[in-house]
Amino acid sequence: MSEEMYLKLAKVLDTLPNGFPATNSGVEFKLLKKIFRPEDTDLFCDLKLSLETAEQIAERTGRSIDGLEEHLSEMWRRGQLFGTDIGGIMVFKMVPWAFGIYEYQLPHLDCEMAEMCEEYMKVFGEQFFKNKPQLMQVVPVEKEIFAKQQTLHYEQVSNIIENSQSFAVFDCICKKEKHLLDKGCDKPLEICTAYAPIPGVFDEVPHYRSMSKDEAYAVLDKAEEAALVHLTWNMESGHFFICNCCGCCCHVLTSINDLGINASTVINSNYYAEINSDSCIVCNTCVDERCQVVAIEEGDDANHIIRDKCIGCGLCISTCPTDSIKLIRKAPDEIITPPKDEMEWFKKRASEVGVDISKYT
Repeated sequence: MSEEMYLKLAKVLDTLPNGFPATNSGVEFKLLKKIFRPEDTDLFCDLKLSLETAEQIAERTGRSIDGLEEHLSEMWRRGQLFGTDIGGIMVFKMVPWAFGIYEYQLPHLDCEMAEMCEEYMKVFGEQFFKNKPQLMQVVPVEKEIFAKQQTLHYEQVSNIIENSQSFAVFDCICKKEKHLLDKGCDKPLEICTAYAPIPGVFDEVPHYRSMSKDEAYAVLDKAEEAALVHLTWNMESGHFFICNCCGCCCHVLTSINDLGINASTVINSNYYAEINSDSCIVCNTCVDERCQVVAIEEGDDANHIIRDKCIGCGLCISTCPTDSIKLIRKAPDEIITPPKDEMEWFKKRASEVGVDISKYT
């Protein structure tokens, strides 16, 4: 019976727009069995992609309210779903494999799970990163955008921070996974950030360190110094995280570097870098230390940007000794406006991949 329950869970996850594709090895079932207890699987399948209280879930599904909130809260602590306290009322919702269950395994990730995640990403990444809308959008290094360029609110790190009242920093799960597999890099580990529009949201969240607004800016400055790309959800409003990513560990960026998927398919970006060939001295700082997606080629007299690979992060600009690099805003016909919010993103992705998520919205 438990095997059927895990099969049902895998099918539900694969019906969500982010997908949960089957593998020949069955590693996806090993992951589900490591993360979910049998008694959790059926309850997860009864949830929606929108927030509900335990009372609302009980009324909608016919489940008993007795012990339901405790069960949901335990599943939240296990990283199986999303839960939060809004004004003293707990609300919950299902989440996809990524962004969602995978990232929520941060406090539970061990060597065994890391090995399974790495194996599964080879299959999951192939289908996930080739579909639109993209999961992530680049938030460029803000000081490298010319003042005369018309930036949009969702392109600005400062907009995400200034519209938040709670701030937290936590370990990057991609980097943690690589460290567990002895493949980690030397870039900062506690570097990914979370945001919320109401105070105190992260005070009791395990493995999150609450911080002030000033500290949030300092973390992003630290990320830029370490040549980490700012990535957030590809939507116009409601941003609640900024991941700071390297090309050797981040599953999003390695899908470009290792899986060979076109950068513009993987990430939404409204900028690209351009090098002035007259002033470039081929010091190769941009090539060797800053670019995370191998988008800069060394030349005899000057380096040049590979436009199709450039994600417009701006990291190459700040350390150029001759100020030879600048960010250029793409032409209007190249810019793709992201979905308005999380739910519109789900619906657009569902339409793209041909799944019906009406049951979960």
